[in-house]
Amino acid sequence: MPLFQSAYHRRVTLTYFLAFVAIGLTGGLLGPALPHLAEMTGASMSQIALLFTARALGNMLGSVSVGVLVDRLPGHPVLMAMVVIMALGLGLAPLSPSLGLLIGVIFVMGFAEVSINAGSNTLLLWTHRQAAGPYISALHFCFALGNMLAPLAVVAAIHWTGQFQWAFWLVGLYGLSLLFWLRRDPGPRPPEADRSDAAGGERATPSPGRGDTRLLGTLMLLFSLYVGAEITFAGWITAYAVLQGEPGEGAALLVTLFWLALSAGRLLAIPLLRLISPWWLLLGCLGLGLASALAMPWLPLWLIALGYGLAASAIFPTLFSLCNRLMSMSGKRTGLVFLASGLGAMLVPSLTGPLLDSAGAQAFPWLLAALMGLLLLGVALLWRLARGR
Repeated sequence: MPLFQSAYHRRVTLTYFLAFVAIGLTGGLLGPALPHLAEMTGASMSQIALLFTARALGNMLGSVSVGVLVDRLPGHPVLMAMVVIMALGLGLAPLSPSLGLLIGVIFVMGFAEVSINAGSNTLLLWTHRQAAGPYISALHFCFALGNMLAPLAVVAAIHWTGQFQWAFWLVGLYGLSLLFWLRRDPGPRPPEADRSDAAGGERATPSPGRGDTRLLGTLMLLFSLYVGAEITFAGWITAYAVLQGEPGEGAALLVTLFWLALSAGRLLAIPLLRLISPWWLLLGCLGLGLASALAMPWLPLWLIALGYGLAASAIFPTLFSLCNRLMSMSGKRTGLVFLASGLGAMLVPSLTGPLLDSAGAQAFPWLLAALMGLLLLGVALLWRLARGR
């Protein structure tokens, strides 16, 4: 089977890959630039942490809004508008004179960033239909690649210019270059539109039946749990390592190892999804994640970071490709999936701090194991619902 069905399929797929590098870079800039943004606005570290909340709230609003827009309007003009908004935010953020203005800019950037994310995912599904699995995995590898490159962009900007602002501006210019690629081709059409045209009728929006509603609810729960588990590990593994007596430098490197393993796993998932069932890939990933969490008190933490990162790598893209197999994925449904992901990213990590305070550092592995166990139960429920269709 050819890698791409046509030159059009190749061009739009590569365009979405480039878009995901851009949103990975944009999201990845906030962490390494945080001390510089705090110094610029005169904010304390506790105050500047509000930027993460603003970004998450923008993400949730954008995930719902873009779904409606992509369903009702041509997809590429919608993405082009969001790219312009994101680039403007990248241009203004490092110039904001006050914390309040910076929070507003980051909120708008979060809105645009997740809109490009959800919109590109939807359009890629519409491009490749039932064969979308490997392409979705490659798409999310591009996001991880952007996340890894973002700290390097900040370091390079400071080294060559003495100003961290140039990292934001260069990423913004790269984002604007996407306008050429998005303008070059029309966006793919939803499957319902093609079926409607073939029948000579109007374009119809699918109305979810009871089975679709239960499937979508289960999938939303799974995405929420997974993103919560991913962000919890990445956000708290350094603190856990320090509490366990690890040196600060070595503890900080654990996050890098986690993201490296996650990126490598997403590359590995591309051929795997062509060879094995996505159900088996999910079970393998969740089993490795559960084993890594349970082994955390006894094995070296660098090995746990690699194992957990590899386990987490293919879960999101594999679940997303399963969405397309189990139901017709409209922009609205994709938006709801990303809304659930945003809720998981906010709620689960925020509960980890109080848990560690009350139960101690030994509770962290059990929390990660519980999340993986719940994901396994959720996948079993999803499989049962899919079999009953």
